[in-house]
Amino acid sequence: MTNASVLGDLPEWDLTDLYRGPDDPALDTDLETAGADARAFEADLKGRLDAISGADLGVAIKRFEALQDRLGRVASYAQLLFSGDQTNPETAQFYQSVQERLTEITSALIFFTLEINRIDDGAMAAHLKDTTVARYRPWLDDVRQFRPHQLSDETEAMLHELSVVRSQSWARLFDQTIAGLRFEIDGETMTEAQALDLLSSPDADKRALAAEELARVFKQNESLFALVTNTLAKSKAIEDGWRHFSRPISSRNLDNQVEDEVVDALISAVRDAYPRLSHRYYAMKARWMGADRLNWWDRNAPLLDDDDREIPWDAAKSTVLGAYGDFAPRMAEIAETFFDRNWIDAPVREGKQGGAFSHPTVPSAHPYVLLNYQGKTRDVMTLAHELGHGVHQVLAAGQGPLLADTPLTLAETASVFGEQLAFRSMLDAETDPARRRTILAGKVEDMLNTVVRQVAFCEFERRVHDARADSELTPDQIGDIWMAVQEESLGPAFTFDARYRTFWCYVPHFIHVPFYVYAYAFGDCLVNALYAHYQESEEGFQDRFLAMLEAGGSQRHKELLAPFGLDASDPAFWSMGLKVIEGFIDELEEASG
Repeated sequence: MTNASVLGDLPEWDLTDLYRGPDDPALDTDLETAGADARAFEADLKGRLDAISGADLGVAIKRFEALQDRLGRVASYAQLLFSGDQTNPETAQFYQSVQERLTEITSALIFFTLEINRIDDGAMAAHLKDTTVARYRPWLDDVRQFRPHQLSDETEAMLHELSVVRSQSWARLFDQTIAGLRFEIDGETMTEAQALDLLSSPDADKRALAAEELARVFKQNESLFALVTNTLAKSKAIEDGWRHFSRPISSRNLDNQVEDEVVDALISAVRDAYPRLSHRYYAMKARWMGADRLNWWDRNAPLLDDDDREIPWDAAKSTVLGAYGDFAPRMAEIAETFFDRNWIDAPVREGKQGGAFSHPTVPSAHPYVLLNYQGKTRDVMTLAHELGHGVHQVLAAGQGPLLADTPLTLAETASVFGEQLAFRSMLDAETDPARRRTILAGKVEDMLNTVVRQVAFCEFERRVHDARADSELTPDQIGDIWMAVQEESLGPAFTFDARYRTFWCYVPHFIHVPFYVYAYAFGDCLVNALYAHYQESEEGFQDRFLAMLEAGGSQRHKELLAPFGLDASDPAFWSMGLKVIEGFIDELEEASG
């Protein structure tokens, strides 16, 4: 277990910038005001957009945007409160009640984007001559790209109202189940985050015990997780069919403003590189550990010369802020605000959501970061990653509620770049050759987790959704798909057994945001290419990088990457990113003799 006295005082976030508590009168006032404004908005505009002027459309969009900010503040508070303690029944009740009220209020707004999509191209071109409408053109383009997949107004309204008892409820069941799981390991009762952390323990016996216990508890719950997975996959298939999406991943790609062919090229490039990346690295790691093959639970085992020192919180903070400041002082200034104003929740707690995230909330407020900090080098990288998101979200907030959010293909840019900065800082500061090898190997493993593992996750999703089209899948059938994908991606350096068959069940992205995961690989390859430009010391790189973050969702990826001479539609783009990982593996092989 982590030594809390070594880590120091870990911060817990202060949500009062949103609301003072679930019973804060301001929260009820915001809901009441939003409800009244939404009803007035509907009464004023529903059925009239086909005859509206450009100037009036601009006014309507601004009214709609103001509603999104007010509603988003309430939704963010409920989500963050629930994330902090998912097993508290009162918090869960509050979260569900808020979701239901928000769904009821936003039902009055459904008509707006539906009617925007019925405005013909000629009329919209005329509207875009108005300066206000022109500012929102990227948002309008995003809305109108879904025109071929739009259903009738009544059907869209019904699907919206049902969402609170469809995907949202199944996701809540998943979250509460995961948060409530307890693992008995070596005489201690642990949360999922703590048990998973032991898979990185330097003690081989502890890794094996953790793997055994994780497998046991996951096996006990696999029927429930299989039910959630089957239900959500079938629900998605039904809706995709009605909307005429050609493949399960296509709706996500459209939402990301990226063509199916570009994503296919990414996935194909990574899968083709498995032998040169993961297979080669893990074979080398097995040799370092004195084994012919690795047990599956040793994938994240520290190297034998890793001293496994726990990194205090203050040291992690100093490392990340120092790396950010060396690159661009403005990034460090923004990131430091997260520490100074209690925008970070770092400790592991019972009931707390596992993993990590940076929640943007709304532009009129600020982001919040959730971590489960346990003092490992990977935790420092996670801090750098999530603060990268946070800095991105702060910089993009000036675009406003409708234009601040970036598509997932760009959402990982600042976060992965932040990781790269922290890694380079730690590597440059280390003079001991063994420690340098350990840091470099850790970075390679993180990149393999970001690129290879996430593409394998995406392939797992694809196969599950395709198989679910024929019939409901048993836990064994899902386990078969999981094992096939893992063996393919990780390679012959591993020994797999039946206990690993259930490890698909704890990945939240499969439940919350289907096909999200390839965005990590997209972001890593993009950042590798960007960092190559930075290393060439191109004058003005930092300014262009910060301008890209400030743009938020106001530009598409081709526009944002053009100043750097990058184009994700070029197959060479993916090769460029993957070669960086190959280069690190080459360096490790040379250092190992």
